[in-house]
Amino acid sequence: MKTPLSIRARLIWGAFGVLFIFLAGAGWAVQQAYVDGVRAQRFARLQTTIYLLMAGAELNAQGALVMPAALAEPRLSLPASGLYANIANLDKNEEWQSASTLGLNPPFQRRQAPGEWHFDTVIAPPARPGDTAKSARAYLAASYAVKWSVNDRAAPLVFSVLEDKAAFDQELQVFERTLWSWLGGAGLLLLLTQSLLLRWGLAPLGRMAREIRHIEKGEQARVEGNYPVELAGLTHNLNGLMEQERARQSRYKDALDDLAHSLKTPLAALRASLDAPGELPAMVAQQVARMDDIVVHQLGRAGASGAARFAPHLALAPILNRIRDTLAKVYIDKNLDFALDCPPELTWRIDEGDAFEMLGNVLDNAAKWAQKKVSARIWLDGKRLHIRVCDDGPGFADPQAVLARRVRLDERVPGHGIGLAVVRDLVASHQGELTVTKADLGGAQIDIVLHAA
Repeated sequence: MKTPLSIRARLIWGAFGVLFIFLAGAGWAVQQAYVDGVRAQRFARLQTTIYLLMAGAELNAQGALVMPAALAEPRLSLPASGLYANIANLDKNEEWQSASTLGLNPPFQRRQAPGEWHFDTVIAPPARPGDTAKSARAYLAASYAVKWSVNDRAAPLVFSVLEDKAAFDQELQVFERTLWSWLGGAGLLLLLTQSLLLRWGLAPLGRMAREIRHIEKGEQARVEGNYPVELAGLTHNLNGLMEQERARQSRYKDALDDLAHSLKTPLAALRASLDAPGELPAMVAQQVARMDDIVVHQLGRAGASGAARFAPHLALAPILNRIRDTLAKVYIDKNLDFALDCPPELTWRIDEGDAFEMLGNVLDNAAKWAQKKVSARIWLDGKRLHIRVCDDGPGFADPQAVLARRVRLDERVPGHGIGLAVVRDLVASHQGELTVTKADLGGAQIDIVLHAA
């Protein structure tokens, strides 16, 4: 299975992709804007050159074109200067070309509708037939056609100016090289800065991973570092989960140890009864019942889920009603009156099995000893859950002895003492408190207080 990229690698590659797209788009936009600006500037200069030609152009009496010996633009008088001019007199089929065209044949615009400006980039064909296309020269071209009128004479003239595109291309190349060099450098600097920021920002995750490795090796018991608020909840929940798991393992171990220890005495009694066959049936029944109580108790301890930080909220009213209906059938001969008080919207983070075990044991204990009435009330007080179960039975002469493990006050009532010991262990696994007092009804009152995980 392919190993996925780390978070740092994902963020770095993501930042690289975003930066590349952004810088490429921004660079292309700036480059195109600069190209358009430089081209517009050069076309404007060519247009100005045409205006200078128009200012110096004259027609003689025969309608022939006459130009001054010296022009305002000095490059037009310098051969191969890169700036070339042509004036075509269409009526006389004559042309005037600037001295800069000496030995050259630039591709001038010679025919055009009057009153129109024309700007373009033109390519001159190779000077010799054997030359390649790369040897062809490119020009920026501007032309203007006008109906020239002097002394009642009119002649259609086409003014055309060309400028060698090599200087234009060189200027663009210098700009492109400078632009992309700076953008590339800025991109690398941003990537380096982003990498350092990511390393700094993800450092708490690295520290947490190292702490978890130490926990796996047994070098520490919990996550102890001070982490940012985004990770504080995670570390808190992680520590709670580890503590809950350690508590559960401890309960399993203690339950197994206690079970092994507790079963020694019944087994020894059974072994001793083998020498007295007449007492064997009664001894077997007595010790089997005792072992059943022990197993029920230890299974209840071991199966307790404990304070569950990640358990869903559980509505307690339906559970209380189901236990009431079950006990009403079990103790139908007593015709007990169950008074339940639990808001239907009341919920608590607790495992459903723990809730049934806890409420079922205390209500079953009350129903066993009650004469006519059992009351149960559940309410919230801030971040604490209160459970109170009362009965009108004889109550307890020694409440502390009732909570002691495997103590039975009255052998006539099967299971008495085991259920409350199970409840005590369940409450302890939820970091709660269990108290036994005398109820207003005259019997026992059991109060359970659980704290929010």
